[in-house]
Amino acid sequence: MTMENLWGDSLYPFLAAYSPPQWATAIAGVFVVVSLSLSTHLLFQHLSAYKNPEEQKFLVGVILMVPCYAIESYVSLAKPSFSVDCGILRDCYESFAMYCFGRYLVACLGGEERTIEFMKREGGSSSSAPLLPQASEKGVIKHPFPMKYFLKPWRLGEWFYLVIKFGIIQYMIIKTVCAISSVFLEAFGVYCEGEFKWNCGYPYMAVVLNFSQTWALYCLVQFYTATKDELAHIKPLAKFLVFKSIVFLTWWQGVAIALLDTLGLFKSPIAQGLQFKTSVQDFIICIEHRWVLPLSFTSMYSLPSLTS
Repeated sequence: MTMENLWGDSLYPFLAAYSPPQWATAIAGVFVVVSLSLSTHLLFQHLSAYKNPEEQKFLVGVILMVPCYAIESYVSLAKPSFSVDCGILRDCYESFAMYCFGRYLVACLGGEERTIEFMKREGGSSSSAPLLPQASEKGVIKHPFPMKYFLKPWRLGEWFYLVIKFGIIQYMIIKTVCAISSVFLEAFGVYCEGEFKWNCGYPYMAVVLNFSQTWALYCLVQFYTATKDELAHIKPLAKFLVFKSIVFLTWWQGVAIALLDTLGLFKSPIAQGLQFKTSVQDFIICIEHRWVLPLSFTSMYSLPSLTS
């Protein structure tokens, strides 16, 4: 019997009886321990030097994404029958982490009111000297190809801030709704995670989430473009890149794995040993860059606001 024929009434008994290879759980377990150790150490550093709660409380929420991802992925790898439930928990916390990251950047700018005041001040400037070639002018954010054909340039101000804020919040809402919807679809056997079939819910959710994530990512990039000089004291580039890679690339990685498997192109020894597409994704998540997030947020301890 092939893996495709297992989707149906016999899937859950097969999942319950399936055990991943010992080498996979051992390797993943080592990396999970490393991730938990680094994130726990960083959390204790923040809590022991909790001198700027307006910034640090949101950072704690972001850092907790590391143990959430690590534990969820390992449990899902060891027990594939829990993969959907673990994925829902991860998606819901991922939405919360996105909110925390946005709020952290705003807190570093002095809060929401000061951020709006800063953008109004920048947007009111009449200088036309470009800040970035073909990207922005003083007080104006120009859109790159192909977005420039659909959107007019954005002038910094309260409206710009609200657009960015909504761009992040819409992803949080859609991500949570899709996660909850997958529970009901899975209960009726029509979710079919990783299956690109017209009578399954997975491909439709993948399309919706891809559009939502792409817009949220675009809004984050534009926010970085507008505030990178003002946020230079926290070295924002590394934090942007690491957070975006964890939140967005992880999802696209899972979609790519499912698509390659559907096309019959995913036949590596690891994939054959793990059998399930979700197990391959969980194994990769356990061993990839989960340890980068704690390391990227250690540089903040050089800030006077957190050390004095």
